[in-house]
Parts: sequence; structure tokens; C-alpha cells
Amino acid sequence: LKLCIMDNITDGTWDSLPVKLNDSILETLKELEFTYMTPVQSACIPLFMGNKDVAAEAVTGSGKTLAFVIPIIELLLKREEKLKKMQVGALVITPTRELGLQISEVVGTFLQKFPQFTQILLIGGSNPIEDVEKFKEQGANIVIATPGRLEDMFRRKADGLDLASSVKSLDVLVLDEADRLLDMGFEASLNTILSYLPKQRRTGLFSATQTQELEKLVRAGLRNPVRITVKEKGVADTVAQKTPSRLSNYYTICRTEDKFNNLVAFLRQHKHEKLLVFFSTCACVEYYGRALEMLIKKVSVQCIHGKMKNKRNKIFADFRTQKSGILVCTDVMARGIDIPDVNWVLQYDPPSSASAFVHRCGRTARIGNLGNALVFLLPMEESYVNFLSINQKCPLQKMAPINDVVDVLPKVKAMALADRAMFDRGMRAFVSNVQAYAKHECSLIFRIKDLDFAALARGFALLRLPKMPELRGKTLPDFIETNVDTNTIRYKDKNREKQRQKMLAEQKDKDQMYPVKKNFMKNQSWSKQKNKKERRKKRADKRKHNEESDADEDDMKELRSDTRLLKKLKKGQISEEDFEKQITSLSKPKHKAGGTPCSGSDQDDV
Repeated sequence: LKLCIMDNITDGTWDSLPVKLNDSILETLKELEFTYMTPVQSACIPLFMGNKDVAAEAVTGSGKTLAFVIPIIELLLKREEKLKKMQVGALVITPTRELGLQISEVVGTFLQKFPQFTQILLIGGSNPIEDVEKFKEQGANIVIATPGRLEDMFRRKADGLDLASSVKSLDVLVLDEADRLLDMGFEASLNTILSYLPKQRRTGLFSATQTQELEKLVRAGLRNPVRITVKEKGVADTVAQKTPSRLSNYYTICRTEDKFNNLVAFLRQHKHEKLLVFFSTCACVEYYGRALEMLIKKVSVQCIHGKMKNKRNKIFADFRTQKSGILVCTDVMARGIDIPDVNWVLQYDPPSSASAFVHRCGRTARIGNLGNALVFLLPMEESYVNFLSINQKCPLQKMAPINDVVDVLPKVKAMALADRAMFDRGMRAFVSNVQAYAKHECSLIFRIKDLDFAALARGFALLRLPKMPELRGKTLPDFIETNVDTNTIRYKDKNREKQRQKMLAEQKDKDQMYPVKKNFMKNQSWSKQKNKKERRKKRADKRKHNEESDADEDDMKELRSDTRLLKKLKKGQISEEDFEKQITSLSKPKHKAGGTPCSGSDQDDV
């Protein structure tokens, strides 16, 4: 069964549903000032409550969380046997911890009126043993989890948690951002988790972009699902627009070395607004985030990315409550995250996949609000605009050039000269950016061979070029390295600098005690390496074919001598010259008793 609903932003009041909601749920909705339903809510709630499996596809920011939270509580209330402390009745699996926190917050709001139910949040960034103890202590009828941590919890029987037994009572499974959950990184974990769950259950799949993955999703455990597609009002039936209609989606074209200057100018002009800035890698977030902290005065600038361990949850919670500020992030913040009143989503780097572009934009213009998005493109990338329009049904309009752009790159260079930590971050960011570019899904548009490395390095305000395979053998006369010896740049952190100086001193002592020895095989000419290989091969052949055991023994002795000599060379006990002399003397032609000396070029080294 397939339903297609036009999105009118509101779709009637809650009491207009064909199923009656619990009074306490209606009361909570009233307190939250959710007077009207969104179309995805009006479609999913009655079906889910009527024991149907649901696969819902709706533009991001259309109210999908309530579309499964309300049915979860309703279904648990209708159970004949009341849930015990350790019995899990509902499980919500989500790809990121930020989304998990957000769902947990919504569930917690509704459970205030249902103290008989407990919930637990199982996500990375906390100690798994603490999660086990919390589960044992308070129980959990509703579990919200990321796949990795949940899979880990199923293996904690030795720590006293038998989660496999707890989920036998499961009534409802929800996969939020379902297509992302089936990405390569999550599929294995998800299959493990699904193997523990009872087949008789309700399953709901919720996502903004889902159609390409539907067959996989059905395999994940849906039985004759109702597929719900919510379209935007005024968008033709044949067009599956994936971004909210109240989103103004722009692009701007700027040269590589002007890109960061344009970003800074834009942010300075929108100081009193709330903005998300997306970069392609964690290293770029670390580097440019620090630069923006210094360059954008009197504005809160925070960073969040996937490699952060403990601070992520707090930063996310803080930014949600702020009225204005800048959050610099990677795609960890791209999906399903609901941050109130985001005015602008800026994409400094186009994401590696076209669907991620849609998800990033959808952090603004949520639930009928207005919002803006802007992507920065290089001149050679302009065809991406047409690609997005066709591939993702995501039209972009060109923005007028940004005003009052000033060159801030010298200030970023000064930051790197003043602190080695910043210098290191710049080098890592550049390398990671090039590697991310090389892996771009749209490789016909984002071609690494078209990248101007010198201009890119200038745009990163690098002091010198890093050593990396992509630059091997390249001369970049358009990039002028700093005349400062970068080895002399010190860490501002005194302990870190002390540690660096200690390591440098140790390395110097080591170099004096053991002068650098050349690797014999690596640095020898190719022809000599070949001769050595041939000698080895001939010795092996001789051992194989010679029936006389004494000859075999001779060969074995010779091989052992060769090995001993090689070890001495590596330890620096003999020079390369001595090694050559001794190996040659060992390899001279031998006379067999009663015979003639071996002759012929193919016998020289036997």
C-alpha cells in the first residue's frame, strides 16, 4: 500500500485523528503548543497505532519524530501484560548521538505524564559500563540508541546485562534516518541487532531520502509496509522535491584562494543570526573553526565533528539554546538534527554525496519556518548546480557577490607562526581536504586533476606544502613558501613544547650515536638489486636440483652467512663496502672434487 500526501504544513488538529489519543498525550501536545499535526504525523500515527508497518519518506523538518514517539507510547499503553522494569517495549535506532539526544529529549517530555515507563539513551561518548549499571538500576522500557553502542550492549552479559532477553518483549522498532543506517558503516551492526529482535513486532522506517534503499529496508523486517511519501504543496506529483519549499537555496562562485575570505565576510555581515557552517573533514573543522574564533569578534563560534569524544553532547545542547552564533561542523550534524531558529546553512565544501547536500540544507526552514542555505563553489564546479537540480530535485539560485571581502589569510598565517598547534592543524586540514575531494561521489564534476594545488594551499594560508602522494613530483611555482624555518615554530602550550624539545634532543642524540645508514636494498641501483635476486634464485634452484647432500649443506651454509652479513649491515656493524666484498667472496665459483671449475655466465654465482 502506498500513500502520497501533499504537505500543507498543517493537517488538522490532533483530535481530528481517526484514532483517539490518550488524554495525557494531548495535554503534553497542548503544553508544547503543537496545535496542528503535520501531514507525516496525520498519516503515520493512525497506521502505526493500527498495527501496520510504516515506511515514511518526507522532507527533512516535517515532524517525523512525533510521528513515531506518539504511537510508541500508545502501543505500550495498550499492552495486555504491563512491562516489567527490565523489559524493552520499544527500540529507536538512530545514526548519530546528537539525533539520539534529541529523540530522548522528546520522549522524556511525554514520559513526564507516564512515570510507569522508563527510557535509556545508549550512545557513544560515555562509558559503556555506566550504561550497563544505569540499565540494571532503573531498567528501560524505551531504548534510544546508536547502532555501535547498542551492539556493544548485547555483548555485556558478563557485566550482568542480558539485553537479548530484555528485547524479547519488544513491540515496536523504529529506524530513524533509515537510509543512513543502512550505509556501509552501520549495516553489519544493524544485522546483528535485528537478529536478537522478535519477528512479531511493529517496524517504522523514517527518512528524508529513502526510495533507493527501500528494498533493503523491507528486508530489515517490514511485513507489507504502508509506504508514505509526503510531498510539498505546489510541487507536481512527478517531482519529488527533497528540500523544504520555504528554503531559499543559493550558490556563490569564488576562486580557491578567495573562498575563506568570502566566508569570513559573509559571517561578519550576519553576526546576529544563527548559522551552521559545514566542512568536508574533521581536520578542516578544527583548523578553520579556530581561525573563525579569532576573526569573527563578539560572536560565539563552536566546533563539532565525529572525532570529538566527550565534548560533543554539551556543545550541541548549548548551541540549541543560543539565539545567535556559529556552529562549525562536519556531516555528523547533517541529518535529522533539529536546532531551533537556524537562519543560514553554509556549505564551505560541497558534501561527498548529493543526498548529504539535501540533509545539510534541511537544518533550516523546519516545520514551515523560513530558512536560507548557501554553497560555495569553485568556477570549475558550477555544473554541480545543474546536477543537483536534476539528480536531487534541488534547485539553486545564484547569490549576488558578497560585499566587503577583505584578505584575512595573512592573519591566519600569523596564527600558524605564533602557535605550532595551528600550523599542524593547517597541514592536516589541507591533506584531508584533498583526500576528501578525491573521493567525491560526483567525480566527473569534482576532479582532483583539475585542482590548482598552489591556489588551494594559498587558500588554506599554508606556510609550506605538506609531504603527500598527490604532490609528489609536482613543482608549484605559484605557491611561495614562508622564509621562516617551520621547525622553529613553537607550541603555545608550554608542556607540549617542552615535550617536543625533548623529542628533538633525543632524536639528535640518536642521529649522532647511529649515523643514518642507508637501506642497502632500497638505495642500491636497480641492476644490482636484480643481480642479488638472481643470485638468490640460482642458489634456491641449485639446492632443489642437486642430489648431493654435501652440496645442499654448502648452499645452506652460504645462505646462513648471507643472512648474518645482512643483519650486521643493518645494525651498522659493517659498512656497505665490507658487505659487498664479503658477499662476493662467499659467492665465488667453487671447484668440485675431481672435476673442473664451473663455467658459463649462468653458473657464476652458484
